[in-house]
Amino acid sequence: MKMKKLAALCLSAALLTGHALPALAEVNLVPQDLSSAPVVAPETLQRLSWQPLAASQTQTTKLASSGQTLNAPHIAGPVAAYSLPANIGELTLTLSSEVANGQVFAPNVLVLDENLRPAAWFPSRYFTYQKPGVMAADRLEGVMKLTPALGQQKIYLLVFTTDSDLTRTTTLLDPAKAYAQGTGHAVPDIPDPIASHSREGTIKLKMQTSSGSSILVGPLFGSSGPGAVTVGNGAPAAAYSAAPAPAPAAAPAPKARAEPIMSDTERYFNQKITQAVNSGNIDKALKLLDEAERLGSTSARQTFISSVKGKG
Repeated sequence: MKMKKLAALCLSAALLTGHALPALAEVNLVPQDLSSAPVVAPETLQRLSWQPLAASQTQTTKLASSGQTLNAPHIAGPVAAYSLPANIGELTLTLSSEVANGQVFAPNVLVLDENLRPAAWFPSRYFTYQKPGVMAADRLEGVMKLTPALGQQKIYLLVFTTDSDLTRTTTLLDPAKAYAQGTGHAVPDIPDPIASHSREGTIKLKMQTSSGSSILVGPLFGSSGPGAVTVGNGAPAAAYSAAPAPAPAAAPAPKARAEPIMSDTERYFNQKITQAVNSGNIDKALKLLDEAERLGSTSARQTFISSVKGKG
């Protein structure tokens, strides 16, 4: 009951502030499963020019035949390559691909750690169709949450489309239907336009940190949204699942460390542990607790216990 009230409050806040809720990801998608992701040779990745992206910045990239390309199986046409700061906490990335002239670029995103090792993959089915709004056109869009592991300076995003994507299409919403829905009139029974998938297009990538987010992004009334993916150091991350949050498990015993943890680092872990518990992600909170105590934290365990009790 408490979680339902919290979800209702978050939904009300989104409506009052005029912010649109992000598209929900496919429930069964596990970004850490790289078994179906295209394989790109490390030396090929190293030859790319990576565009840096700063927090609270939106980068617009026009993908054209004259742009960067990759000589890799199943990847078609030009690619976009971004480098992101990995030392500012959790990153929330919104990637959109605009429909133009009856065509749209169907994006796939391969996330790489600071050593250009694949860490997560968001295939094109993750980016769902969004109907046009006052300030936005028809588009494919998805929201990704990434938590860079400690010690990294940068992580990387490779955006591309595939040969398989080029054989598919996206059904749009007819403008007359959109107008009728917006004005409360009867929706006409007319066919919707179809956008073919293209090698070229325009994509927009917006990056925000968790501290700059004013609206809780997550499950609303039982629906599943994206959880954070840990990038780097081989650390496991939370998978997307429609299942309810697991019950609190016994916290692991602290590991001894000779040097005391820095106060800023300890505060960072305590904040992330509290946020994870409040969002119902106990597994992530336990992993943060384990890492904090490995680094020498003496307050992380009490923060975890207090947070869990507060959810009772």
